[in-house]
Amino acid sequence: MKQAIILSAFLLSQFGTSQLLKTENQKIVNDKGENIQLRGLGLGGWMLQEGYMLKTADFAGPQYKVKEKIAELIGEEGMKRFYEAYLKNGVTKQDIDFLAKAGFNSIRLPMHYNLYTLPIEKETVKGQNTWLEEGFKMTDDLLKWCKDNKIYLILDLHAAPGGQGNDVNISDNDKSKPSLWESTENQKKTVALWKKLADRYKDEPWIGGYDLINEPNINFTGKNPNGTDEMSNAPLWKLQREITEAIREVDKKHIIYLEGNGWGNNYNGLPELWDGNLVFSFHKYWNNNDDATLKFALDLRKKYNVPIWLGETGENSNVWFTQLIQLLDKHNIGYAFWPMKKIDNTAGINNVKITPEYQKLLDYWKNGGEKPSKDYAEKALMKIADNYKFSNTEVRKDVIDAMFRQTTDHSSKAFKNHTAPGKIMSTDYDLGRIGVAYSDKDFINLWVSDPEKRSEWNSGNQLRNDGVDIFKSVDNQYYVGKTQTGEWLQYTVNSKDEKTYKLEISYSSKTDSKIRLEDASGKLLTTVSLQSTQGEENWKKNSTKGIRLQKGENKIRIIFENDGVNFNYFELK
Repeated sequence: MKQAIILSAFLLSQFGTSQLLKTENQKIVNDKGENIQLRGLGLGGWMLQEGYMLKTADFAGPQYKVKEKIAELIGEEGMKRFYEAYLKNGVTKQDIDFLAKAGFNSIRLPMHYNLYTLPIEKETVKGQNTWLEEGFKMTDDLLKWCKDNKIYLILDLHAAPGGQGNDVNISDNDKSKPSLWESTENQKKTVALWKKLADRYKDEPWIGGYDLINEPNINFTGKNPNGTDEMSNAPLWKLQREITEAIREVDKKHIIYLEGNGWGNNYNGLPELWDGNLVFSFHKYWNNNDDATLKFALDLRKKYNVPIWLGETGENSNVWFTQLIQLLDKHNIGYAFWPMKKIDNTAGINNVKITPEYQKLLDYWKNGGEKPSKDYAEKALMKIADNYKFSNTEVRKDVIDAMFRQTTDHSSKAFKNHTAPGKIMSTDYDLGRIGVAYSDKDFINLWVSDPEKRSEWNSGNQLRNDGVDIFKSVDNQYYVGKTQTGEWLQYTVNSKDEKTYKLEISYSSKTDSKIRLEDASGKLLTTVSLQSTQGEENWKKNSTKGIRLQKGENKIRIIFENDGVNFNYFELK
């Protein structure tokens, strides 16, 4: 009895000193009643891969098809070894330490149910739930790393048993098998899984809540296959209520996040709320950052007097990120960006570097031809798995700067420590907002709001996520290209002395062109004429004298006076 009292006192003290989240009218608050705006990141691509993250979207979108492609080359056992390494390396304590240091206060974990329980087709007894330790162990480890950093972990069922929609990539939906909505067995397994998770984590204050079903997208009665025109969504609300009731049998404390149909945003037919600790989640991609795009969510918040949370967003430019976060801050809405890691990733926090060997596998899968040997393919895949380690990824510090500093700070700062004399690569322009650190005419993707404004914002899709178009040359050198008249780049350069320097610029251009150099106040430093090099990557150098820099910090703007200059580097001598 004494031990039980001590344990109860310990648990109460843990919650008393924790930051356990709950809802209070239209706000999410901690146990001190303080408003908490979730600033989060979704670990997309870890427990569940979508083909585009591995560059297999053209021929294998859902994860099960990716696995089939891998097994075709290296066998089932080889495929399992790859995924074991991939999951081990994909998220570690080092990743979470880094995210907390960057400024994130929460993590959204997209879970694949098959790491926690068997598919209904593999259960030996109908209706049975065989629990798999792998997923629970991964979640336990992740929670510990989050607790160590005092950040919240929100559990998100991203791939529900059977798949929750017709966008098959999202939930690893195999259309040859009964979906979540076609199978009561899958629904019962979903409810049982959530009850199991809630029972396991009911006393964990750094669990930020349970996101029940990610992006349902299904036509129950409507014509749109993804449920955007559904008016009642009755099966969706029924299942989420059943899940909630099962969770509340074991966990009375944690927030439950609901999602609507149509990729999370269709809340038509929502009945009277069945729980007092609910949050509405919505998702936002490729549209304007203005009050109009949030109106439906703001109206929901007001009508039901519950908080709203932008549970998934991203895949756009740094400009869009900064604008969005400023908008969300204005309305006290938390968020989780997507994703953290993927191959050839500019819009996420970390880039996983592709290899020539993996590219050969992609080419074979897409185009056929000579089949790579098993040994070659396994080495190529294991190298990619190794590249998912945090220490082997490239951190996109421009994305982090856009998400945090640039939302309130309009100044620019050096991307690297540039000194004169010295060589400065074109791609190492300053960090900062558009119009402050650089100017570019294609800098955002708004195709949902305006189909005519579909832009990749970085046509080369290399290195950085601003509007600046960065390409890789045939000899694997990076350069700024697709330049247009009036675009410019700014560089912070420290000069050891007040001195007049010689400027040398490496460039290519199909036509005669001109650039000018100014300081940040608009004072002309020099103008440089660039003769045609007769080709996109026929690199030449041109130089001019008379660049006067002051001792200490200088901000130099390189302004393009013609279209079509490819810019490699400049050197101050």
